[in-house]
This record gives sequence, C-alpha cells and structure tokens, in this order.
Amino acid sequence: MFGYQGWFACPGDGSPLGAWAHWFHRGEAANAASLRVDMWPDVSELDADERCPTPLTLPDGRTADVYSAYHPRTVDRHFRWMREYDLAGVFLQRFTVHLDDPAMLRFRDAVAGNVRSAAESHGRVFAIMYDISGHPRESLVDAVKRDWVYAVDTLRITESSRYLRHRGRPLLAIWGFGFQDRSPTPDQAAELIDFFKNNPDSRYQVTLLGGVPARWRTLTRDSQNDPRWARVYRSFDVVSPWTVGRFSDLPEIDEFYATEVAKDLVETRRLGIEYLPVVFPGFSWHNMNPTAAINRIPRRGGRFYWRQVERALQAGNTMLYGAMFDEMDEGTAMFKVAASRRDGPAEVPLVTLDIDGEMLPSDWYLRLARQAQKKLRSSAKTSVSRE
Repeated sequence: MFGYQGWFACPGDGSPLGAWAHWFHRGEAANAASLRVDMWPDVSELDADERCPTPLTLPDGRTADVYSAYHPRTVDRHFRWMREYDLAGVFLQRFTVHLDDPAMLRFRDAVAGNVRSAAESHGRVFAIMYDISGHPRESLVDAVKRDWVYAVDTLRITESSRYLRHRGRPLLAIWGFGFQDRSPTPDQAAELIDFFKNNPDSRYQVTLLGGVPARWRTLTRDSQNDPRWARVYRSFDVVSPWTVGRFSDLPEIDEFYATEVAKDLVETRRLGIEYLPVVFPGFSWHNMNPTAAINRIPRRGGRFYWRQVERALQAGNTMLYGAMFDEMDEGTAMFKVAASRRDGPAEVPLVTLDIDGEMLPSDWYLRLARQAQKKLRSSAKTSVSRE
C-alpha cells in the first residue's frame, strides 16, 4: 500500500481552492523562488485539459506543466498505473487541519471521490489516513470524530466495494500521535482510539492503524517521552513506525532493522498487534527548506529502496507501506517523475532520476514496487506453507 497525498491543485482546475496548492508556497506568486517541490511529475501521458501550465520552462523552452488531483481523469490515470504495475492501492491522506474551511473540505471530498471511483474502476483498494500535522490541540478530537461520522454517513466512503477492510472492519489510519513536534496529548489520543475501536454504533468502528514515531517502543528520539504514550502506541491494532529520514544509506538501513525493527517485531508479536514497516525511495526537501541540501538522502538508482524491502521481508513482515506514491514536496514520490534534467524546469534545483549518475525511465520506481509486491506475495506463500 502507498500513501497518496492528493493535495496538488492549480488555478483553473475548477476546484474551490482556485489557486496553486503545494506546487508553490501558499500566498506567494508562482515562480522559481516560490516553488516547494523537489521532484517534477512526468505529464507526458496527460491530456491537454489535465495539464496546468506553470511560469517555469523546460530546457527546450516549452512550458513546464503539472497537474491537479481535483481532475478525476488524472487520479484515474494514477490508479490505472497501480493496476498496470500490480500494486494494491493507497492510504488517502486526509489532513485534519483546515477541514473546517468549506473550500478545503470540498476539495478534499472531491479528491476522495476521485480516489474511490478510480479504485473501483481499476480494482484497487483504498483507506483513509488522517494526518493530524499542524492541527490545534484543543479542537483535534472533535474535528476527527466529526469528520469520520461525516465520511461514513454523508460521503458513505466505507460503503465502497474497494474500501479496505481488515479483521472484519473498515481499516482507518491516524498518523502523527506522539511525535516530538506534534501537540496532541496521550489522553486525546486515547479518547480517539476508544472512539474508533469501541464506538457503540458499529457503523463507526474500525480496525485502527497508527502511524507512530520510529522509536515508539522506547519513547526516545522522535517520540515524546511521556510514559503514557507507551499505552497509546500499544492500543492500535496495527503500528506503522515512520522511518522516512531515520536512516540515509545502506549500512544505516541494516543497523536500523537489526536494532529497532527486530525488537519492534518481538514486542508486537507479544502483544498480538500487527506491524507495517515504511519503505521509502529517498528524500529531498530543498525547495521547501532552502538551507537543506538537494538530494539529501540519495536514491542510489533504487538500491536504497530495495535494501529496505529486503530487510523488511527478511525480518518476516507480511505487508509494506510505500512512502509515498505522489509526494514531491519531500522527494519521496514513487510514481512517474521526470527522468532527467531535460524533463524538469531549468530554473530550479530538482531531484530527477539521473541525479545519482544513472539513466533510468520515469516509471523506474513503479517497476521496483511491482517487484517488491511479487517478493511480498512469494514470502507470504512460503510462510503459510511452513505453517
């Protein structure tokens, strides 16, 4: 399963936002100085009416185009790629901050509708992942409860034949509790977990996945150290420690899996909860944070991603979270992106697939993900046969 941000918008896309979203810094004129993404999408397959022209130009002088997730045909194309590369589906990120803004709510609802239709058309699955980043502490619990009731009763999202179910219930994820830079308290997290797992109305009950800090088990480093978080983390049905940025080369991957993941798995198996490791292709957020180096965690032609897949499967994991399908702000996108400098704007620094000195096709990471899916299925079959 991939994370799917679905947060890109542009002027003229017909959305209620009516402005650039995530391609350029909010409230600033669109230009090279305000760009906030470190990767560029491959738009060669998009129809003319799906493309959003930017003020930037390709090296050959043509306009550099992007896309909007508000356009249903574009999202459908993304899910067609998932089908073509035999990928299961996505966790649609539903950011809780700004959902009280009517325009933002309409935009996110439209993207959710696009994802649902595309998943149903192409036989993929999807589930909602609430990301609580940036949400004010005092309103978080009520906002999430209210939105889930709205999603179930008004959007009727869980009635889709392709909404992912696990352990007999719809699967729902909450990402962000317990991180050092997030404000919600353990008590708030516990209240929401109880709401989702023990709701007296079965319509709102879910199997709950927690996107938690990488050091959730020891309450160190990226995790807050309040001892109450230990109980919160262990209250999820599935835990998914966030590993993006927690290692940056192959030896560090090996060390992390030996010292952290191995012990995580011992703990989750003892508790009877499930474990969803995060694998990512690389990382870069220079255009969001100009003091950060471009290509901060190099992809190494796919070797960085593949080492994580190997270590995750060797540890006995039965599922993977690919971060992310369409995340270009932080340079973790796995879908079709600019393969070389001639495919992206000339005016800005970007991570194109040739940045590490290897020529790769724009769909290289979809190909790798397909191979990861094959290995995952093979590993699962071997495990079942042994049992």
